[in-house]
Amino acid sequence: MPPKRKAAAASTSAAPKEKQSKLAKEHNISAREEREIKEAFALFAEPMEGEKEGVIPAKDVRRAMVALGIPPTKPELKEFLEILDPDDEGYASYEPFVAICALKLHARADSGGPAADEVDEAFRLFTGGSGGDDATLTLAHLKRVAMTLKQDVDEQLLKDMILEANGGAGVGKGVGRAEFEDVMRRAGAWK
Repeated sequence: MPPKRKAAAASTSAAPKEKQSKLAKEHNISAREEREIKEAFALFAEPMEGEKEGVIPAKDVRRAMVALGIPPTKPELKEFLEILDPDDEGYASYEPFVAICALKLHARADSGGPAADEVDEAFRLFTGGSGGDDATLTLAHLKRVAMTLKQDVDEQLLKDMILEANGGAGVGKGVGRAEFEDVMRRAGAWK
């Protein structure tokens, strides 16, 4: 009789990790970042023969990048459009758009954005002072903040906010500091 297999240790705290595509690996971005880029691209995409993901009008490139939280400056946009649409056809395809967005994401990460202590302070304000490395922002914290601000926010909306921030890992998991910073960047609180 063959030996019994040991049951894999079920990890309730970790969400299933998304797998990076070849394109994401080429541009050194996470699967989550690629998914967000794809969603922003899809907001403005139009079908075109020979383009699996479609194309976006050149005039919408800036809007898509703003939706990602990486708005280009005017000189950057001019340069990006020269790269994305060298023949001046008025359209940008998906793969070059991912490359441009990856460059912008890396530049943002390299610039550091807000100081770490600024993010920590904001996170502590939300968590009521418990801002250690293992602290998480919970539903109770969001309810307290809403009450403090005298905002009548539906509990389901608060749950949805947590799920959006933690990638759907569950309301009970809460939101970690890194996820908090990511959401605040996308909301435009920090560059």
